[in-house]
Amino acid sequence: MKDKKQWVYRWKNWLMPSAAPGVWKRKEGGCYVRVRVTDPTSGRIKEIKKSLPDADEASAYKWLSDERGRIRAGLVSAPPQQMRFATFAVSLFDEKVTLKNIRSARSRERWRYTLEHLISGTEDVHGFGEMFVDQIRRAHVDQWRLGVARLIANGRYSPITANGWLAILRVILKAAKNKMQLPSDPAEGIANFDTSEHTPYTAEQPNALDPEQARQFIDCALEEYPQHFAMMYLGIATGLRPSSMRPLRRCGLTPDVLWNEGVILVRRSHTLGDEVMNTTKTGLRQRISVPAHVIEVLRWHERTQLKTEAQRASELLFAAEDGRYRSEHVLRKPFERVCALIGLRLRFTPRGMRRTFNDLARVAQVESLVTKSISGHQTERMREHYSTVSPTEQRDSIGRVLKLVRPVGTMLGGAPSGAPTSETGAPSVGEAS
Repeated sequence: MKDKKQWVYRWKNWLMPSAAPGVWKRKEGGCYVRVRVTDPTSGRIKEIKKSLPDADEASAYKWLSDERGRIRAGLVSAPPQQMRFATFAVSLFDEKVTLKNIRSARSRERWRYTLEHLISGTEDVHGFGEMFVDQIRRAHVDQWRLGVARLIANGRYSPITANGWLAILRVILKAAKNKMQLPSDPAEGIANFDTSEHTPYTAEQPNALDPEQARQFIDCALEEYPQHFAMMYLGIATGLRPSSMRPLRRCGLTPDVLWNEGVILVRRSHTLGDEVMNTTKTGLRQRISVPAHVIEVLRWHERTQLKTEAQRASELLFAAEDGRYRSEHVLRKPFERVCALIGLRLRFTPRGMRRTFNDLARVAQVESLVTKSISGHQTERMREHYSTVSPTEQRDSIGRVLKLVRPVGTMLGGAPSGAPTSETGAPSVGEAS
């Protein structure tokens, strides 16, 4: 009876005071802690109270002391570390979408696809889904990377795809370290998969057209696919991405084609469905002044190729038949068909318009600064990445260089055996115009 009178019902628990200040014994076992402390970040009194069913008096008092010290130091409470990778990764993805760190529908799709592989695994390579985030070690990441490397070696996945997975894994584990105050990031310093033997663009397949090929391509596109001709023409003329051309508005309160000024405003991006970002892929907004004949092509398109009522009612320049945005794959089959009709042996895709523009601009001796202002490449490195130097350019360039030095024939006293010569007997190399 004496013990029974000592138990009091407080804070939804039957409790008894202990010898440790702020610590109460629970009738069901364990302890309950409660204390008030001033939070220096706000100057307000903050109450600490928590049920610790598995703690004894000593451990409960230590927990209370640590928590009180943390609040007095103005520290933010760390989230619980016993969280599975799957839960943390999905919550991080949702957070990034909410904060608009991930904005486009294509980026969201890429994250969802990647999370499937990181959480559930890929073929016989186990994922991280069921592991507690704070228990993931460098050895686990190395083991996963080795397994994916074997899939790459067997031709199951490209190293570029796998590097995309690795990039998002790094983001997740770095965020876990920061948010959960973990001692280290197990993915820090993990190298990318080697891509030296996986080149998407080669000398045989540059995904770019030379001037004559581009001329044939445009002529055939006009005849076979007039409804898509203007977009193809604009893409080769400016190097704009298809995702930047699809949302161009020809009219309305905020048109992107300024007809009378001959200007195209590039400030939106479309990837999937009806979703459009009010920014471009790189965040760069462009104002491109185009020649009159480009405007003529776009006016021709507006006048003759917007045939349905929905297209004519739409503000979009390249509206689909229902007046909505065209699919991201709308040019895929037309490109394949046109390439086949003109007998083009190399593979040329809509992405190749950007590469073709850079090559044609270089052949036309357009200043690189002007080229970047049109295509939207923000660095010289990216402009070079989207360029392919032709043999003719190299040959002519070497010839122009040699015109600045002494002709080879005057130094050697004649041309090498079998070499073409000029009337003076000197090798023709270096004299090319």
